[in-house]
Amino acid sequence: MNFLGCNSLATYYSEIGQVKLSAFCDTYCFMELPTRYNLLMTDPTLSHLDKTGKARMVDVSEKAVTQRLAVAEGELLMKAETLTLIRQGALKKGDALTTAQIAGIQAAKRTAELIPFCHPLPLDHLSVDFELDENLPGIRIRASVRTTGKTGVEMEALTAVTVASLTLYDMAKSAEKTMTIQNIRLVKKKGGQSGEVRND
Repeated sequence: MNFLGCNSLATYYSEIGQVKLSAFCDTYCFMELPTRYNLLMTDPTLSHLDKTGKARMVDVSEKAVTQRLAVAEGELLMKAETLTLIRQGALKKGDALTTAQIAGIQAAKRTAELIPFCHPLPLDHLSVDFELDENLPGIRIRASVRTTGKTGVEMEALTAVTVASLTLYDMAKSAEKTMTIQNIRLVKKKGGQSGEVRND
């Protein structure tokens, strides 16, 4: 285990490259430094890691172009009274459902800017839909994304659901701050080497 004492800007060089540690403090302090980047991977199973465990962008240049589909879902739990306000369009900020739908679509189109190793993809189709469920009570959010390409659109679907959920929360938080976003997941994907996957 390595330690670096620092009472000014310090730079540490290791086997994995340059790591800058900035610590401006009145007293002498110690910061633990990593001795290894990751364990050597002799049989890597995560495509975003190379054989030394370093993160990388997957090379899809040799992959076949196929039709791709991904569907993701999630839920926003809330009080029945809050759900009624959303249904009636009576929130202080206005139409929560339309705003969240647009936000989810915008977010999906910018997934590659949010998640470092996602490939920028042209999307053939993208939808964000809501089901107001009195039994939760709350809203079920569902995103469906299609593309024709060399890699899938699972992250785009998950991003759409996540941002739509956050937007619904933002729109309704003046009425209730105890809403809960839960169970965001991929429920279906098609295309590519792994074929069809279902997670209903």
